[in-house]
Amino acid sequence: MTRPLDAVVVGSGPNGLAAAIVLAERGLAVHVVEAADEVGGACRSAELTLPGFLHDVGASVMPFATSSRFFREFPADRYGLEVVHPAVPMAHPFDGEDAVLLERSITATAAGLGGDAGRYRRLLSAATRHEEQILDQFLGPLRPPRHPLLVAAFGAPALLPASILARVALRGGRGRALFAGMAAHSIMSLKSPASASTGIVMAMVAHAVGWPIVRGGAGNVPRALAAHLRVLGGTIETGRRIASLDDLPAARIRLLDLVPRDIERVCADALPPRYRRSLLRYKHGPGVFKLDWALDGPIPWADARCAGAATVHVGGAFEEIVASEQDVAAGRHAPRPFVILVQPSLFDDSRAPAGRHTAWAYCHVPNGSRQDMTEAIEAQVERFAPGFRDIIAARHVLDPAALEAYDANLVGGDINAGMFSLGQLFMRPTAHMPPYTTPNPGILICSAATPPGGAVHGMCGWWAAQAALRALDRQAAG
Repeated sequence: MTRPLDAVVVGSGPNGLAAAIVLAERGLAVHVVEAADEVGGACRSAELTLPGFLHDVGASVMPFATSSRFFREFPADRYGLEVVHPAVPMAHPFDGEDAVLLERSITATAAGLGGDAGRYRRLLSAATRHEEQILDQFLGPLRPPRHPLLVAAFGAPALLPASILARVALRGGRGRALFAGMAAHSIMSLKSPASASTGIVMAMVAHAVGWPIVRGGAGNVPRALAAHLRVLGGTIETGRRIASLDDLPAARIRLLDLVPRDIERVCADALPPRYRRSLLRYKHGPGVFKLDWALDGPIPWADARCAGAATVHVGGAFEEIVASEQDVAAGRHAPRPFVILVQPSLFDDSRAPAGRHTAWAYCHVPNGSRQDMTEAIEAQVERFAPGFRDIIAARHVLDPAALEAYDANLVGGDINAGMFSLGQLFMRPTAHMPPYTTPNPGILICSAATPPGGAVHGMCGWWAAQAALRALDRQAAG
């Protein structure tokens, strides 16, 4: 730090680093402070089970890391950041019948849905053709649409509960189950308004750009972002936890990649009492219970085609998935939970020793749950992959408390940094507009507690940086 700082960013997750990069690209002096010993937030990789087995601790499959506006402009090749596309983005196995494959081709996917083939094409074709425009509109704050007719065509069905849209738009059990699994990434009841939006977006992105993994582990994403920031002149300090704004070096503006409760704690009297109270009213969603496995071989799926997908939705029928997510939303533990499983070593041989493999899976649980879901998750995998338990060489457990200890932004295991509900879809963390600003013009928020929320897309940081640039311009003019 050889010149006065323009901005300090607290937190080095993808959003914090994205905000810092956007500001540094404008020639501003930027410094990032990170509590952990390495950058990345929840986007890191580590040998969790056995030596030589590399696991993604948090974020892993990254459909938005090639499709969001921030990452489309990021020079990934310059830093050796490589994504790997599996032959099939996702597989959804069933009891006693062939799995449904979510393929890059809408037509190929529809062919596996029987009588729903035409309905599926009608549901996804227009959105997929306009994927970039739709993402640019919805990966951000509430604002006037640049393409009103397109937004209206997408927004009307997206605002429905996923369970209703599945029943209206699709008639067969296979198509409905496929859609329910994608909508369940919202980590909310599929009977809740706007839960359909996640299902549409996840399918749209799968067809338009795929659901890739990162070669060498998800931790390569923040490492590449940090390297680019340093090239731009930014600086990063790790291993330093911030208790208050007084712990930060002097700067014209501060951007916080923190959840609302920590913003309230760190900022204290720098924010007015009413705004602080609104931060504390922010609602967190359900948590996740995650298992990482070191495996002696590939998962023995009953339908071998599931080995062509990095991501497998383990949940069975539509009704079962809806019931599972409804249990969690009501504060219960689903006896047969919907499980999201990823098997990266099938497509990236750097993840495990030769002939052996890694996989991880999680299910949704009530926020802060302490119930051990190991047996329930492994029973679901065994159900569709008989013999799975026999190839487990080691396992590592991350319950909600362990996830929060790993990254303070994962409150109660909430990987979306806040409940994804209609009320918090665009108005997060409070009703203050724009949502990245606070009543203190020198304090902004760049975490996933702002729109568009969780996932590795960098757009919370990108939008916060735009607000910061306007605030700095006002300071200069004033």
